[in-house]
Amino acid sequence: MHLAPAYWIAKARQPDRVVMTPAAIATQNLAMETIEPSLHDIESLPVTLEREQVQAWIESVSVRPTRALYDETGNEGSSRAIDRLVNALDLNRIPQTQVTRYGMVVRRASLRTFPTDLRVYNTPDDRNLDRFQESALFPGTPVAVVHESRDREWLFVVSQTYAAWIDKDAVAFGEKEEIFAHLRRAPYVVVTGATVRTVHARQEPRVSEVQLDMGVRLPLVQALPEDGLVNGQHPYFGHAVDLPVRNDDGTLSFAPALIPLSADVATGYLEMTRANLLRQAFKFLGERYGWGHSFNARDCSGFVSEVYRSFGVLMPRNTRDQSVSPALNRIEVDPGMSYDDRLELVRKTEIGDLIYIPGHVMMVIGHEDGNPYVIHDTAGMSYQQADGSLRRLTLQGVVVTPLLPMMSDEHRTTIERITNIQRIRP
Repeated sequence: MHLAPAYWIAKARQPDRVVMTPAAIATQNLAMETIEPSLHDIESLPVTLEREQVQAWIESVSVRPTRALYDETGNEGSSRAIDRLVNALDLNRIPQTQVTRYGMVVRRASLRTFPTDLRVYNTPDDRNLDRFQESALFPGTPVAVVHESRDREWLFVVSQTYAAWIDKDAVAFGEKEEIFAHLRRAPYVVVTGATVRTVHARQEPRVSEVQLDMGVRLPLVQALPEDGLVNGQHPYFGHAVDLPVRNDDGTLSFAPALIPLSADVATGYLEMTRANLLRQAFKFLGERYGWGHSFNARDCSGFVSEVYRSFGVLMPRNTRDQSVSPALNRIEVDPGMSYDDRLELVRKTEIGDLIYIPGHVMMVIGHEDGNPYVIHDTAGMSYQQADGSLRRLTLQGVVVTPLLPMMSDEHRTTIERITNIQRIRP
């Protein structure tokens, strides 16, 4: 019963009351864009970029590893291999001044620390946390393209929420005005399922079975082809959307695609109510944990930001930035706060509140017998057994757990590590 949103909706106070109106969300997003230091206003970049700025972006991400890393066979990487990765950055080729170029992401693609698909780990037997995986970008995301790797197979891009290396084939170059006009076009649909796919399109493989993740917004086709069909299919039973595609020469164009009418999408952002927050979060229940959006999934901060994105809410990408963002309704938890005061604080949390500990975020879904319950995307958790010993559970997915029994180590509870609580409401 704890694993169904209906259970928590039934327990909620005024579950259908609007928590934030579209106007309030727009005001908060404007503040996020204005004062959140981790975001990039790429639309307002100057016409030309200086070498110092480009190099600073790259070097903030592509930091030479100082500890041992292991490949998928369990072998330790060599200094020579690291040298090759650093050389692949091709920093010496950054011009002193370059024209700012823009592109749009055409398929879900990983953002990488270095321009490589090489997966590396902290220990020889780890296969979960690829230390070169940063994040992912989704179809329709605008980017500034600021550099190419030495082999010309990777681009360093700056998006609104992240800057890193991306596969060159995942980006199409276009004019700035065209890209941002497409981003704002209406009417549009928003993906409200965990993921949906466009229908198969034999005539146009570039828009065939394209994965779209929660919160992706796409404009509807303004004019259908002369025969009234979309890739050979009647559009009456679907949503005809304009998808960005990459031409053979790397340039951007848009092509019509169909999303089935049965797919979990909405013609606009969802109304932000407690009931809808619960429904959206539970759509990911059981999904594989994916550090930095690896495994075609997402991690803890990606999970909460994509849930909120289905309501049109903009958030920073990482827990570090989310937890302290000045644009949100933040409750800072003093390190010296007593256990009892922390307990009182978490017992006052409401559905949708985000609880942060170092490196992790959990979303409150309700309370039972004074114990807050959370949904979160996690590799695992620990709890104290009856004999006082600590047991570690491997979870590797989106799970529902009570908060109070969770332990950070043998002597410290998880609530004693809470640093901040963010409330996504006025």
